[in-house]
Amino acid sequence: MGQRVNHTAESLFACFEALGISYKNHTHPAVFTVAESKSLRGQLHGAHTKNLFLRDKKKRFWLLTALESQTIDLKNLKRYLGAQGSLSFGTAEMLEARLGVTPGSVTPFSVINDPERAVGMLLDKQLLDIDPLNAHPLRNDMTVAISPSDLLLYLESQKHTPDIIDFAELT
Repeated sequence: MGQRVNHTAESLFACFEALGISYKNHTHPAVFTVAESKSLRGQLHGAHTKNLFLRDKKKRFWLLTALESQTIDLKNLKRYLGAQGSLSFGTAEMLEARLGVTPGSVTPFSVINDPERAVGMLLDKQLLDIDPLNAHPLRNDMTVAISPSDLLLYLESQKHTPDIIDFAELT
C-alpha cells in the first residue's frame, strides 16, 4: 500500500452530503469501549453499534458492525466466513494501516479509508430494523446518527457491499 491521507469526520460528512445522506452529529467525551459509550453518550435515540476489526491466519480482514448488545460467536463466524486458523482481533497497527482509525474509533464509516477494498464488511441484520443507527464518524468523541438505508447507500458508494448476517442464528 502506498502512502495515503486518511479521511476526517469533516470529509466523511462532505461525502454524506454529496450522497444526499441526512445525518445528525453529536459530540461527547472520547469513549473507547461500549461500556464507556453507554455511560457518556447521553440519551441518543436509536441503535448503537459495536465494531470489531477481525483477521484470520491468512491475514484476511473483516470489519464487523453489530448491535452493541449482540453476542458474536467468533468460532461460528469463523466457519461462516471460511476463515483460516483462528479468527482474532487485528492489531492497532493493522487497524490504522487498513482503515485509518485507532482503537475506540472503529466504525462502519472507516471503509472510506479502504479504497483497495482489503477489508470485508459484515453487518448485523438486526441493525437494518432500527432507525437511526449511531456510530462514530472516524473519531471517538462524536457519534453520528443515520438511517439504515443511508448506511447501506454509503457502504455501496465505498464499494464495500456488506455481508448481512443474522448473528442471532450464528450463536
